[in-house]
Amino acid sequence: MDIDRLDLNLLRVLDALLEERHVTRAAARLNLTQPAVSAALARLRARFGDPLLVRGRGGLVATSRALELAPRVRALMSEAAALLAAPARFDARQARRRFTLAATDYLQTLLQPWLARLPAAAPGVDLALIAPDIERQLAGMERGEIDLAILNLQRTPALLRSRAVLAENFVVIGRRSHPRLKRTLSLDAFCALEHVLVSPRGGGFSGQTDEALAAIGRARRVRLSVQTFAPVVDLVASSDLIAVYPERLARLAAPRLKIVAPPLPIPGFTMVAAWHERVQRDPAHRWLRAQLHAALAPNGRLRTSSTLDA
Repeated sequence: MDIDRLDLNLLRVLDALLEERHVTRAAARLNLTQPAVSAALARLRARFGDPLLVRGRGGLVATSRALELAPRVRALMSEAAALLAAPARFDARQARRRFTLAATDYLQTLLQPWLARLPAAAPGVDLALIAPDIERQLAGMERGEIDLAILNLQRTPALLRSRAVLAENFVVIGRRSHPRLKRTLSLDAFCALEHVLVSPRGGGFSGQTDEALAAIGRARRVRLSVQTFAPVVDLVASSDLIAVYPERLARLAAPRLKIVAPPLPIPGFTMVAAWHERVQRDPAHRWLRAQLHAALAPNGRLRTSSTLDA
């Protein structure tokens, strides 16, 4: 039989007839007229080369061919219903799923409380954390290899869906006993001290802070450039170096640090969770996005977006 020439709605009629064994009842079930069902049965008989249903004392009686077809037609109808049904709700406690999330070490640090709770909240969910690389993320998302990337708002490709998950401000950090880091830091003292700078792309010796200083005709000495946030606290806690540092990370290490306000305005940054359109309606991805937003947003105020280099 040529399936391209078969009206698949006929199988729906056949399924109802095989269940009801009565044209009138099948018509009522399908919300069709009795003549429409009779006409469909005539077409089915022609397509299958078999009467399928013949008159009996209590209604219609299925032929041997119809009895052979019945379970297969029922399975097709069930499969079609499942195909067209709304996606099942994602149950994190029961589901088995693996996600890949791209995030800087800054975000991975902030996510640690959520990561620690994840095994109990979602026992079958595995999570891989990888470093962000926008070009790699785009290709990986299209192939379904990467689920989400947490990116700086300004660097997020327009073709991705996104939602802001946190806003960050900068503070100045140094060791608690730093002799020149006072509660109120003057601009002269700030410029005279030696700094550690985080350059996510690697090798940079200037950032937002230097742009803000240049705008007022000042400059600072960046003694050390590192690519990640992880070593900065240890570096400043064991030396006279200072750093302009994300406030939320600084508060996590507060017992080891002196934290003061910068002596000039330094724009903060906004981070967004970004994902491909292909997973926009996936219940599992919606759960993951909600989890990230809940883990990161409560303490953040959405403000100026900028780069991470400070």
